Amino acid sequence: MPVPQIHIRPGHPDFLDLPWDRPISRWSDPRLVDMPTGIHRHPVVFVAYEEGVYAIKELPVRLATHEFETLRALSERTNRSARPAGLVVRSWIDPGEECSGAVITRFVDYAFPYRELVSGGGFGSRRTQMLDAFAGLLVELHLSGCFWGDCSLSNVLYRYDAGAIEAVMVDAETSRLHDELTRGQRYEDLDIMQVNLAGDMADIAASQGYDLDEADLELGFDITDRYRLLWKELTADLVIRADERYRIRERIRRLNDLGFAVDDVDMTPEGSSQRVRISVRVGGRTFHSQRLREIAGIDASENQARQILSDVAYHEAKYGERGEDRSPTGKAVATMRWRMTQFEPFTNRIAHLRPDIDPIQGYCDYLNFRYNLATERQQDVDSDQAFEEWIDAGMPGFDPELTSQEPETLR
Repeated sequence: MPVPQIHIRPGHPDFLDLPWDRPISRWSDPRLVDMPTGIHRHPVVFVAYEEGVYAIKELPVRLATHEFETLRALSERTNRSARPAGLVVRSWIDPGEECSGAVITRFVDYAFPYRELVSGGGFGSRRTQMLDAFAGLLVELHLSGCFWGDCSLSNVLYRYDAGAIEAVMVDAETSRLHDELTRGQRYEDLDIMQVNLAGDMADIAASQGYDLDEADLELGFDITDRYRLLWKELTADLVIRADERYRIRERIRRLNDLGFAVDDVDMTPEGSSQRVRISVRVGGRTFHSQRLREIAGIDASENQARQILSDVAYHEAKYGERGEDRSPTGKAVATMRWRMTQFEPFTNRIAHLRPDIDPIQGYCDYLNFRYNLATERQQDVDSDQAFEEWIDAGMPGFDPELTSQEPETLR
């Protein structure tokens, strides 16, 4: 049996036990699993290993090599793209043939395709969440110097992120990386997105039995409006007087509230006046997730981390011992106590009761339930009691009617 050339990134299986002598469309291997996915222009299968589930996409060697290298470089700039695991070259096949190459990527945990969010002829109560998810994804990719070239609903996977939705790019076949994108490149990407999403929404309406006139053809244009607001917020310079240094802190805090980390702040004299131009270099939307990882060693997506950090602060304020050490060491002890008495027992129980869902998302669902209970009863609710009531209520998640709201920071 011929053996292909396989380039594997560290931390992943070697994939040598797969039947590479045949195109993936003819595989009947026991490692094959069914996973929720969108529409693909190339053959795609999913295989399960102890390390996780992987997607294998078959395409000509040149395209496979380009996509693998692009995803590898992009993974060093942002966490909003699929993680490449391997590149396969079947050297005994003409490199122009569809099955001559393959890209292997790690499947995004707890992710799902857009069709799981469809309601009626569009996205219903999830529409604003979709606007936020797509606009945020495009902004992060563009800040990373990535020209996507084929943004569509099918080229993205989605996962719940507390009361929001997170979008992750999973197809980089047409993408190009640059040190920085020009305005023209960014707007060309937006134009492509608008056309693709109009077609996607027309297809959704037709599949649901709606007329084309009822299709949500404006979705891409509304995403563009949200994108422009967010891009301006992240990249606009601030001109201040020399005695207004507090406005620098306010600017950084506002960006952090949007979830973005700040990498650098440049201060340049503005002409001959006593004014200074402040330019902020923004990193990924990872401010809260980085903070949670630092203080508690927990990996969560951005909005999940924001909510969990609030729970850490709530637990410390309510259950902290009187006169407890408020030093960094004391806070670290309090955080570990929260993790051992709250987070780990609850997430372990969630994983036992509902192994099909992300236990961290489940924990955020519980926190939202506890908050709503306290608001309804106008009094604090014990964590254990709230958790039991949440289970008895069927472990409900966030109500999209309440969480799909215009973000205050972008109004």
